[in-house]
Amino acid sequence: MSYLAWQWRDIGAAQDALGDALVKALEVWPVSGVPAAPDAWLLTVAKRQLLQVARHDQVRCDPAVTVLLEHQELQEDAPAIPDARLKLMFVCAHPAIDEKVRIPLMLQTVLGLQAAEVASALMVSPTALAQRLVRAKQKIRDAGIRFEEPEVSELSERLRYVLESIYGAYGLGLDAVAGAESRIADLQEEAIYLCDIVCALLPHAVEARGLLALMTFCDARKAARHDATGNFVPLEKQNVSLWDRDAILRADHLLWTCAQQRQPGPFQMEAAVQSAHCQRLLTGSTPWSAIAQLYQQINAHFPTNGSLVAGAVAIGEAGNPQEALQALEQMDPAVTKQFQPWWVAKAYLLSLDSAASPAQVNAAYQTAIGLTVDKRLKSHLESVRQGQAPR
Repeated sequence: MSYLAWQWRDIGAAQDALGDALVKALEVWPVSGVPAAPDAWLLTVAKRQLLQVARHDQVRCDPAVTVLLEHQELQEDAPAIPDARLKLMFVCAHPAIDEKVRIPLMLQTVLGLQAAEVASALMVSPTALAQRLVRAKQKIRDAGIRFEEPEVSELSERLRYVLESIYGAYGLGLDAVAGAESRIADLQEEAIYLCDIVCALLPHAVEARGLLALMTFCDARKAARHDATGNFVPLEKQNVSLWDRDAILRADHLLWTCAQQRQPGPFQMEAAVQSAHCQRLLTGSTPWSAIAQLYQQINAHFPTNGSLVAGAVAIGEAGNPQEALQALEQMDPAVTKQFQPWWVAKAYLLSLDSAASPAQVNAAYQTAIGLTVDKRLKSHLESVRQGQAPR
């Protein structure tokens, strides 16, 4: 309790949160068994409760939220959506709000992110995004649009935007630099928590389960992303003994249940890629040809800048670096100029191409390093550039 009280500077709130965690333990442990680390379990649940209360208070006091809710207070009795933040995310996906604004509105207004942080995730300038959000809120206010909690029957049509926002939050937490604020670093756990609620709320929403599987696969490898001294470890060099086998099995089961519905979607397909990567835990090798084929399907139907770059890398790893480089060059130059993953991929693929010169490889790595914010990743790329780490 002292740790929570010190971290939150509120003894009363820490006591309440720990009390709630103990009640939760009495409900859960008799059914699922006492966890291996009960103290850590209690601390995690208590911390989640404190985060939820804090973010709920922040949301309800934020003028940006009152713009959305000034005409209609949320009904607190018997809510269809059992989490205040998730409820507001579905509110922000209202059909009357411009589609381009729904996701950043959720990330900023509901999850408490700054415009600059949201802009980096969406690959737009902070100024442009801030202006877009201001215009959207003015339009909402001037039009007098009434916002209220959607009926359960309305959730499916708004679901895509909520899932995209949850995944965006997870990505921001995953990419958080060393020493990042806890509100950013904790987004991975928060995103999984919110997606879990969506899956319970909409049990037939296959893509929600696909997203939960995708994030669970990624989360299963978090202990191996950095070595004992804090250095970044790329996926192909990670020690698989540090991966969470139980989490991988849970994610595989989620993905299998999705496949039974025969309703493929981008999150399910991305989860299938992560499942293939996790096969190295069992087989000792990565099926790059299969991964390249999966990305071919993803990019044929649901292309994103990230999936296009990842697909090119998979082609290179499967033994075709020149074809992979051609795929990179086909992307929009206006996007790739400042897209750090594109330059990392280009540098790596050039290093695989026997026709590329050392100067080309070095120049690409220099650009990638210049675009990298995380000091640990920057250090890793520099060591690769200097030939101090295997390529």
